Amino acid sequence: MQKRKIGNTERALPTIGLGCMGLSEFYGPPMEQTAAIKLLHEAIELGVEHFDTAEMYGIGGANETLLGKAFADRRDRVFIATKFGPTRDFKTGEFIGLDGSRENCRRAVEGSLQRLCTDVIDLYYLHRVDPATPIEETVTAMAELVVEGKVRTIGLSEASGDTIRRAAKIHPISAVQSEYSIFSRDIETNVIPACIDVGASLVAYSPLGRGMLTGRFKTETLGEGDWRLTTPRYQSEAYTANVALVDEIETVASAKSCTSAQVALAWVIGRGEYIMTLTGTTKLENLKSNLGAYDVKLSDNEQAALDALADCVKGDRYDEWGMAAING
Repeated sequence: MQKRKIGNTERALPTIGLGCMGLSEFYGPPMEQTAAIKLLHEAIELGVEHFDTAEMYGIGGANETLLGKAFADRRDRVFIATKFGPTRDFKTGEFIGLDGSRENCRRAVEGSLQRLCTDVIDLYYLHRVDPATPIEETVTAMAELVVEGKVRTIGLSEASGDTIRRAAKIHPISAVQSEYSIFSRDIETNVIPACIDVGASLVAYSPLGRGMLTGRFKTETLGEGDWRLTTPRYQSEAYTANVALVDEIETVASAKSCTSAQVALAWVIGRGEYIMTLTGTTKLENLKSNLGAYDVKLSDNEQAALDALADCVKGDRYDEWGMAAING
């Protein structure tokens, strides 16, 4: 199992981690708690160490609470990353806004520590950059948590290259989390160079294009309440055109006797030694298959064929509100 260091730290982790958002919300009904905990325990046994959550995942911080219950008796075997910034009504789940203030940072971390049943968070991210709060103020507040021993390392999510560089002048930024996949390569121009400059790992989320790159949507349809239906890439003609692009990934996968998901993950992992990935699933079979990407190596010709796909993708990866919140 391939391991890489997180940013400028000495902590090495398996390159493929587990994004836990979908266990609690957004991709359909929450997973039954006992089954979700069983999946998380099985992930550890398969060698997964890096588990990613956030205050906003699930009403009332449900996803952090789930991980807290799952890892309470095996905390030394996992690396927990969580995030703050977007605010919600804890009872209704209504999204309120973005808050990168010191006051919200300190409020949020105390809640996360309690729900996660831990006295320290391994990696604490600003989930989205608050345009009303200078990044220097937010990172200064986050750095205080490191000094106090509540957080080991800090990171940013969906930040611009300029923001990453400004933040790193205040405190080392160990990781930057951004969407990155065969279909989503917009961060290559500014974000990735900034990560390299400041010594931060890129933690790539949605490396499977929220399921699209696996080819599953050629035969499956999204259920009612699935958040993906709000995104332009999953609507009408754009959806049809994007699903058709997966043919190229399937061609490569067929030639290598592997799955499309493994090809998509191998593509991301192969972009650089500074890259980590997060995959999300509610099924053990899919998790096992995803981990098989470690054994997939792409040739130069295969890489070139996959590289060309991003320019053909139709539609933004978020709705208008979501797009306004990235590259902050």
